[in-house]
Amino acid sequence: MEHKILIHTHVGSDGILQLAVPTEFKDADLEVTVTIKPVTLAPKKTPEELGWTPGFFERTAGAWVGEPLVREEQGEYETREELA
Repeated sequence: MEHKILIHTHVGSDGILQLAVPTEFKDADLEVTVTIKPVTLAPKKTPEELGWTPGFFERTAGAWVGEPLVREEQGEYETREELA
């Protein structure tokens, strides 16, 4: 049975592509075909193009005048094994 998987990923500056396949293929011989196709990113829109009024962020950044904001304790977090 043939499976086709589309993955959007990033190759680091070291040129290494890391690929993880579904666990149903563990301990199996596979033929893998890799097609390299650069992703064309859409140009970034300005805040005005996204519907914000001109100067909104400049007027509001750092403008909080209430009580100091406090980040509460985050508690314990799950530790996961790293994929090799």
